[in-house]
Amino acid sequence: MFDTGAARASRAGIMVPMAPSLIEPNPRLAKIVLPVLPAEPAFDFHTESVAAAGNEQLKASINNAVLRQHTARQLRVLELPDADKLRALAGDIKQHALDHLDYYLEQLVTNVRRNRGHVHFAADADEAQRVILQIAQDAGCSRVIKSKSMVSEEINLAHVMEAAGLDVVETDLGEFIVQIDHDKPSHLVAPIVHKNKASIAKLFSEYFGTPYNDDPNALCNQARAYLRDKFRVSDLGITGGNFMVAETGIICSVENEGNQRQSVSTPRVMIAMVGIEKVVPRMADLAVMLKLLTRSATGAPITIYNNLYGGPRGPGEKDGPEEFHLVLVDNGRTEILASEEYRETLRCIRCGACLNACPIYRKIGGHAYGSVYPGPIGALITPLMQGLDKYKDLPQASSLCGACYEACPVKINIPKHLINLRRDINRTHRNGFFERIVYKTWAWGLKSPFIYSVVNAVQKFELRRRAKKTGWVSKLPAPGGGWTQIRDLPAPATKTFHQMWRKRPAQDE
Repeated sequence: MFDTGAARASRAGIMVPMAPSLIEPNPRLAKIVLPVLPAEPAFDFHTESVAAAGNEQLKASINNAVLRQHTARQLRVLELPDADKLRALAGDIKQHALDHLDYYLEQLVTNVRRNRGHVHFAADADEAQRVILQIAQDAGCSRVIKSKSMVSEEINLAHVMEAAGLDVVETDLGEFIVQIDHDKPSHLVAPIVHKNKASIAKLFSEYFGTPYNDDPNALCNQARAYLRDKFRVSDLGITGGNFMVAETGIICSVENEGNQRQSVSTPRVMIAMVGIEKVVPRMADLAVMLKLLTRSATGAPITIYNNLYGGPRGPGEKDGPEEFHLVLVDNGRTEILASEEYRETLRCIRCGACLNACPIYRKIGGHAYGSVYPGPIGALITPLMQGLDKYKDLPQASSLCGACYEACPVKINIPKHLINLRRDINRTHRNGFFERIVYKTWAWGLKSPFIYSVVNAVQKFELRRRAKKTGWVSKLPAPGGGWTQIRDLPAPATKTFHQMWRKRPAQDE
């Protein structure tokens, strides 16, 4: 049932998950007709990033939000006795689980079934959508409350369910705002960092037909009153999952609003959609992850709500669903798992710390990445999961400063993998003939001190000429024009460091 990546890896002798034996194929899924949604426009990173970089309101909103979280994380990790050792331990736990994912998935499935839950496997987005619609149809559900889930965003689930005639409501406040604005999340943790208070107040006024009010408490109360009725009448709840514990069959989801706990306990049918890579072996390992997750995401010591669930309610219990379903989603993950080089990228626990630390993300936001996974980790896993052909520009969207690696709580070496993806783009000639010639010529020039000095002198002369009036270069021809689209370039100094060093005063011995 797993996609071709698993088969190829098996032939290569790499241990990757094959279909757990307890999960049987469901021939009824083929009968589910998926609604046809409008086609997404072709992704153009250059156009999107240039437009985003010139949007001052967007940059201000994102900077205010993510810099605050980044600073809070840096301070919070100081409370840990040895933060770097804990990060290394977390990375080792995740890597071990990935290297033996076949074993831990089997164990997870066995324990979820022991807890009276149902387990489904979806090889791709279409199959995941069919599984969800089949569950809703079999249970006679029509009113859906949904908490924040990156996997459901990845497969465009809410739009598919709406098109199929279901009443679907996002209950996370940020996701709810995204939904009613027909927008998309722009951050892994804080989906509306690209919006400010005024834009949200205007949206609520138009959507609810109420007077404009930009008081945050009033806006929250307005959303609370609307969502409370949705919780009362819902019959299907959908959540994601931050971690799955193989040892117990328990799903762990963290949140700060309480809406997810309502989604778990109120409806009679519950579905948890989780990527196959989210497995950790033991409850003890979960404690390590929770110690790092919230500190890395928001700078708080721990989230307000830490929900553990894994089956329907028991005899005599008043809260909880009558049916519990776990949907394990592949959707390109075994392709990454099959590669020992890139397998490490599946360690990601979706904390968003690399986004908060990234100078590129702060300037262009999340939408410019063209995927539900933005920022440095998105520049990695989006091309790996969905193909380099469509997203070949994303690995270039990094200064390789290493801030993402320093922030990552599971020590994913993001800069190294971005360089490897750039190498893959060049090897497969996805970067175009002209670009390859430019870089070969550049490399040739860098190898010769004489050619380098001549080019450097010509370059300084031309830049000083262009900056003669103001001291700044406001426009450059291609390919340098990409820089001056957004910012001016200062004129080179009159003397270089080497020139000043050669003419320095003699120092006393």
